[in-house]
Amino acid sequence: PAVVVPSVPGGAVNDPAGAKSYASGRLSAYGWGQDQFQCLAQLWTKESNWLTTATNPYSGAYGIPQALPPGKLSSAGSDWLTSYRTQVDWGLAYIADRYKSPCGAWSHSVANNWY
Repeated sequence: PAVVVPSVPGGAVNDPAGAKSYASGRLSAYGWGQDQFQCLAQLWTKESNWLTTATNPYSGAYGIPQALPPGKLSSAGSDWLTSYRTQVDWGLAYIADRYKSPCGAWSHSVANNWY
């Protein structure tokens, strides 16, 4: 099937440093310590280089957490195409639900080349 890549409106902010800072500040909301940030940083650097508009041309996965399909990100906010905060919030909730922690997600990614 054809890969559907989202059309990104103007106003998208690619701010890897800002996204990392925001994500680091959100870890405690999930009961995670700062020790989890290294795993998260490695994971999302590998996936998207922390770019809000990162798009996988083969799968269509989108955003910092590389959501597939991209529309999943909309559950975290209507600005999911352009806001690193919305993408980080969705990505952390996904990691908590599926892998329990960023280090759990990173371990899975290292072993399987996806998360």
